Amino acid sequence: MAFDRLLFGTAGVPNSTAKKNNPVEGVKRIHELGLDCMQLEFAHGVRMKEEVSSALRKVSYELGIPLTSHGPYYINLNAREQDKIDSSVERIIQTAKISDLCGAESMTFHAAFYMKDSPYDVFDLVEKSLNVIEERLSRLDIEIELRPELTGKTSQFGSLEELISLSKSVTSCKPCMDFSHLYARTGSVNDYKGFCETLETLKNELGPKALEEMHIHISGISSNSKGDLKHLNLEKSKFNWKDLMKALKDMDCRGYVICNSPNLEVDAAMLKQYYVAL
Repeated sequence: MAFDRLLFGTAGVPNSTAKKNNPVEGVKRIHELGLDCMQLEFAHGVRMKEEVSSALRKVSYELGIPLTSHGPYYINLNAREQDKIDSSVERIIQTAKISDLCGAESMTFHAAFYMKDSPYDVFDLVEKSLNVIEERLSRLDIEIELRPELTGKTSQFGSLEELISLSKSVTSCKPCMDFSHLYARTGSVNDYKGFCETLETLKNELGPKALEEMHIHISGISSNSKGDLKHLNLEKSKFNWKDLMKALKDMDCRGYVICNSPNLEVDAAMLKQYYVAL
């Protein structure tokens, strides 16, 4: 998908949706709120009837509200048992299948935990699994961007450097840039200069398209020395979202901005309003 701007939306159905478990109504509510996109949350499993996915694809197209998706939380491509790795691969493929039926073109997931293994060894295992997934999706004629997420805990695979390397070695992979997680993980990237340097790194390492086709996550966040603890509303957090919006604007970034704050659409609207006013 080609973008001419940043699109702002929510991670899941907006809280103010009358039927809160209905993603079709969620897309309609996104449109009513003046937001631009919505992320389908399959965090606790990929369960969606075919008629729902067809209806989602239709309403998304008709209202001009594109969709992204998030895979189950219990994916771990570095699990100790091979059957758990195989199950993780299947969960990613199942997420890709249903996302494709819904019309989503970008899906994200937490790829792995280090499990006290060498990050280099974990990278090799994740890369191997994603190459298998890419090949299987190609055979199914499914074209979707696989977006391993920049993770917030130091025990999780998914640093900026790892995602850049993975994007270079697996054709369909691109980073999902969770800037709140980046702040929690590093304890330092939280001002205009740091955000611009991060975006420059993406551009230099992956090319200009890295900033033209972004999948971004933002929320307030609390953290400790081991990384993120929980999502917060933006105004309850030390995360410097205003500087991030300015950096994204000045660097002419485009793509999806998905808000994960507990109040979802309130913060998503605040992000959009602040960004547009810059």
